[in-house]
Amino acid sequence: MAAGGMVSSAKDNRVIVVGAGPVGLVLTLKLIQSGLPVTLLETLTEAEFPKQMHRAGSNHPVTLEMFAELGLYERLEARGLIAPTFQYWDRQHGKIIAEFDHAVIKDATPYPFVLQCERLKICEEALAMVAEHELCDLRLGSPLVSFEQGADGVDARVGTPDGGQETVRGRYLVSAEGARSVVRKSLGIEFEGFTYPDRTINISVSYDFSKHGYSHRNYISDPGEWMNLFHWKGPPDVWRVHFHTDPGADEASLLDRQNCQDMMQRFMPMDVPYDIVGTRLFTIHQRVAKSFRKGRAILAGDAAHVNSPIGGMGMNSGVHDAMNLGDKLIRIFRGEGTEDLLDLYERQRRTIAIEHTQAQTISNKKLLTEADPAVRQKNHDELRRTAEDPKRAREFMLRASMITSLQQAAAIG
Repeated sequence: MAAGGMVSSAKDNRVIVVGAGPVGLVLTLKLIQSGLPVTLLETLTEAEFPKQMHRAGSNHPVTLEMFAELGLYERLEARGLIAPTFQYWDRQHGKIIAEFDHAVIKDATPYPFVLQCERLKICEEALAMVAEHELCDLRLGSPLVSFEQGADGVDARVGTPDGGQETVRGRYLVSAEGARSVVRKSLGIEFEGFTYPDRTINISVSYDFSKHGYSHRNYISDPGEWMNLFHWKGPPDVWRVHFHTDPGADEASLLDRQNCQDMMQRFMPMDVPYDIVGTRLFTIHQRVAKSFRKGRAILAGDAAHVNSPIGGMGMNSGVHDAMNLGDKLIRIFRGEGTEDLLDLYERQRRTIAIEHTQAQTISNKKLLTEADPAVRQKNHDELRRTAEDPKRAREFMLRASMITSLQQAAAIG
């Protein structure tokens, strides 16, 4: 018997996890640390893995608790920035609207702050942990091609680094492969929702905005060109600026270095050009899969739901999916529950995706883009009143830090 009274790690008595992003890696860590064998499939090769684009990485308090449970947090803290506060700004007037401090929820979490630590750093540290674990069959450069499921298992057809294919068998298959999930598409599960017509440009600059009063995390309201401004640890340290863009503009003109320089200068004029170290253009989707499960195939993270990045809830909610699903798979393998637990996973996490993550991120974007002057003023006044009232500030921070969402999920039977 394996650790924790788990069943034997026979070759096909395992979970196949597709995708070695934060969601797939957290799920894998959760399972193997409980004695459950995992085959982890990742399309990127060992050489390609560290070259991924830097994106996402505002890790909320409850997510940090989960990382700590897995032994991952201590590996990440030194690679990130502790951000106890975040701010809302009015770009039109160049003034701060409100500042919120995680200290108001210090009784609810041992981590009353956000850790600014990018997705790639999380993946690198988690990959190192799973790679050295005897219960993880890690396969880099091995994309999922197709799969078939039967009454007692799943056969996954997998590409190999040499260009061939082979079949991997397991009891369950989990798609943590992102919004373009092969598994979701193969199952014919509708990805319900919408796509915003405007795109967002991410401009990374080597400049210290903290000397102008900005915190590590900033949401900047403007009806014409809303922004997010985030600080990331180096070397070298960078500040990532997200700008709203014209839906009709073509990609080449938006990513042109002079256009990016002009956008930065409009935000904060400088006597010298900004040192732009990177740019990226992305589309914002608000979508939730109609179902998170069909038979032995299960969706988690971006494969199941995608949303606006405003508020930093996408990757976090995916990690929460992984921990929730991991708990249930462990109980099933130990004979402590039936597959009804997977239906409970869907009820809990799909409800949160719709009622919390989607609702909150849509609201966050609307707040920053509001064009009506009277409504803008009302929204800004409400933010100020909330930040100044300890009780309301605490309730706000419990929602913003996603503690409320986990409480809501746990209450769903």
